[in-house]
Amino acid sequence: MSRRTRAEEASKKLVSIARVTPIVPVETRARLGDVLLSEHRLLPEQLAGALNLQVESGRQLGAILVEQGMLDARALTAALATQFGLPTVDLRVVRPSAEALNSVNEDVARRLGIVPMRLTNGVLDVAIANGSNPAVREALAALDVKEVNVFLAPADDIATSLNTYYRVLTDTDRSVKQFWETAAAKREIAAVIGATDDAPIIQLVNKIVTQALRDRASDIHVEPTEGRIRIRYRIDGALREVLSLPDTTGPELVSRIKIMAELDIVERRRPQDGQFETTVDGSGVDVRVATGATIFGETAVLRLLDKSRSVKHLSELGMPPDTHERYLAIVRKPYGMMLCSGPTGSGKTTTLYATLAEISRSELNVMTIEDPVEYVFPAVNQMQINLQADVTFANGLKSILRQDPDVILIGEIRDEETARIAVQSALTGHVVLSSLHATDATSSVYRLVDMGIEPFLIASSLVGVVGQRLVRKICPSCAVVYEPSPEHLAAYQFYGGEPKDKFVHGAGCNYCSDTGYRERVGVYEVLGITDEIRQLIVTAAPPQQMRSLAVAQGMRSMSHEAMALVASDVTTIDEVIRTVYIS
Repeated sequence: MSRRTRAEEASKKLVSIARVTPIVPVETRARLGDVLLSEHRLLPEQLAGALNLQVESGRQLGAILVEQGMLDARALTAALATQFGLPTVDLRVVRPSAEALNSVNEDVARRLGIVPMRLTNGVLDVAIANGSNPAVREALAALDVKEVNVFLAPADDIATSLNTYYRVLTDTDRSVKQFWETAAAKREIAAVIGATDDAPIIQLVNKIVTQALRDRASDIHVEPTEGRIRIRYRIDGALREVLSLPDTTGPELVSRIKIMAELDIVERRRPQDGQFETTVDGSGVDVRVATGATIFGETAVLRLLDKSRSVKHLSELGMPPDTHERYLAIVRKPYGMMLCSGPTGSGKTTTLYATLAEISRSELNVMTIEDPVEYVFPAVNQMQINLQADVTFANGLKSILRQDPDVILIGEIRDEETARIAVQSALTGHVVLSSLHATDATSSVYRLVDMGIEPFLIASSLVGVVGQRLVRKICPSCAVVYEPSPEHLAAYQFYGGEPKDKFVHGAGCNYCSDTGYRERVGVYEVLGITDEIRQLIVTAAPPQQMRSLAVAQGMRSMSHEAMALVASDVTTIDEVIRTVYIS
């Protein structure tokens, strides 16, 4: 390339970049620390400490300040906007247009953190997190638009918006339409088995799983109904429909899922269970599959277990300090059985794993039997249920007892045989942790009796029970004051809610899909088995008598704990009534 040609290319590039909103030059730009001090967002001693950490770690000052809790992400963005001379934008309320999204390739947008917002008369408004990244500015300059207006937004808001608006699964998706057409042609199952990776059916299943992970879904429901196939995601405990397909697509879609889970695709009447592994956005995902027959066809439910999630600590579960201390006192006992009770999807496994992480030590032999193993502990011996090899909870537990365990975690007590072995293990000096399906803590005791375990054995082996639920948290991005209905106010007062003047709920925004809720928190009640409680167990006292005694001895009921979350504006009265067992 000649010198003249290079000069022309450089000139074109400068002209192109000039179309992007300019930033304050480096030589005249104020330092971030000075901006924060001048705006009274930081104290001098806080800045000095953060600068020392920056020298030691080499990381960006803003990231250190946010991580240390000295500054929130939005305050940092406002300071960066002052430093670079750029405006800010609130992505919680701005909904990008389809034209703007189409103007920036998804791969480029995700790689560089660019959210296109509006495209008007050739002028594109975009949101970015890093105003000085030259790669971002060059990518913006290369866009086929007249001009680019740049706005700053927090990095978390950028990531959430990208997952919200660049969806891999839509009703208008080309592969979905192609799948409709091929399904209408009624291809044979053999075509599914021999399909290549770019086949529409494989692309469709991959997109369903990918979008579910990006939407924070815990489950995917593939449900045949009259005239169509409904795809729903369970997000924060609530089901949400995301896609509707013609009913002719059902058999092929479920067959593809069964092939991935190594199930029998010919058997359509008998329920089947299986699992497979996949990778989404660089993270490994375990998918548990359950199929069954309904009057409209075969249904499939996929439970998503993200391997990148770390095990939570007990302090992160949301227990109030007094409940947390009460629970710790129980689980630190040298032997006995501790049960975690609640319905499906109430967070029992998370609580058990957090408990295991709390009490596990190098001098203990900790063993688990689970179905399946959801989190991997490097220092724990974990066994998985395998029905084909005749490894059930009961058989596996018998095997574990012959391997000199100190702590045993049983994924779930489902039958009398497993319950009896668990009780015997606790009586012979082991710590036993397990889950049980019951409505509350005291009901778990009577659930064991119903299974056939003698009351005197329960009284001797059981040291505590935690009952729990998960309630959705008010979305912090759209929380507003509102007036509850008289019925809700009466329920709040009846179940011990503290007097308050203002109640808060989520009005609905981009980040919560207009539900008003985002993420969940646990609600707990901890029943310690005292001598008085043991006496009631042995004498087969009524459940209400045991519950009244437990409350008198310091147990805070789930309804009381839930209303305390309402009082602190964490959740709403409506969510408590919907989710928590009110008694």
